[in-house]
Amino acid sequence: MQYNPGWNNSSVNLLHVRAVGQNDTLHYVWSSIGAPAALLVATGSQSSTLHVNWTRLLSPAPAGAIWIEPPGSVVYSTAVVFTKVFEYSKADTPEELFYPAYDLSSFSWDSINRTLNHTALTAEFLGVPASDPSGSFSNGSLAFRVTAYEANGRDGPLPSLLHTANSSKVEFVLAGVAPRGNGSRFALEVATVEEPGVARRLRSARSIDDEYTPTIFETLSLAAEARNASAALSFLQWKATAYGSRSPKREDGIRCRAHGLQAANWTLPASGVIRAYFGEGLGSAYAVSAINISFGGEDGEVYQEKRYLSWSALLGFGQPPEDTFSPLVISIMAVALGTPMALLLVGSVVVLFAQRKCYSEYEPIN
Repeated sequence: MQYNPGWNNSSVNLLHVRAVGQNDTLHYVWSSIGAPAALLVATGSQSSTLHVNWTRLLSPAPAGAIWIEPPGSVVYSTAVVFTKVFEYSKADTPEELFYPAYDLSSFSWDSINRTLNHTALTAEFLGVPASDPSGSFSNGSLAFRVTAYEANGRDGPLPSLLHTANSSKVEFVLAGVAPRGNGSRFALEVATVEEPGVARRLRSARSIDDEYTPTIFETLSLAAEARNASAALSFLQWKATAYGSRSPKREDGIRCRAHGLQAANWTLPASGVIRAYFGEGLGSAYAVSAINISFGGEDGEVYQEKRYLSWSALLGFGQPPEDTFSPLVISIMAVALGTPMALLLVGSVVVLFAQRKCYSEYEPIN
């Protein structure tokens, strides 16, 4: 993990996470220059490196400021940008009331250098609006917590996401932000950038197994797929829940919904690193899609009471991880289904044996 590589100023945030495999390298570039974003680049070389022209990156025209050497080693690149946070409520009207959106590209972000943990492979982007006329953030903040993984495993805290070494986690947190209305709910706008010939598709997978995330039976993912191919090149995956506590339990769950993936070339992500890598062809040569992910029930009472919201998602390369039944669940199912079958089999044998034993010494009379 490198913080602002080649730059000794902490006024901006760029975190480079480099994962080296046997024959390839995965680059994750997280930044809050403009809207918070993650640039993901997969290369076919163990020695590929990230280069940043900081003068150009921080200029009004950052195109070409970020590149990978050697350039021919790049196999695939994509990006995820967190652009806006919406706040809305139904109040007593039949239609939802929307308040002015929080544009994350205009937030002021703390230096992540103080939260960077090279052992746990974590960092936190903490921000507040540069202008806050409503005073909603006077005692609150918005954060994106980043975690990198060295191996396959599963998170301990809920929602206990299953992860691989080819993925990282981002946790979106609203803490202490005062709602601007009664029963306010929130939604996060997420934009993705894809290479020509690649498109994002929203997938929904349902399961009867809620062992790791109690009462949650749906997993959603934004999978990047090449044309005429079903295998995913990259993904953004999450459980259909958020939580209203720093130490989440089942009863702290907050309903989470995804609202229609749409082409969004008309609203290009205002992210410095994305424009720096993909260049001026961001809206024409590359496909931009956006989706809104909302949090809260019909009345929004969970956030109103606790003023805390946490939503976790996994992003990475290849197919998204799939939960399978654990040995414990398989054993329980085997007992639950096997016991009646065993009783039925034993009962049939006993009845059959009893029938064969039942005979008479007298010959029947014709």
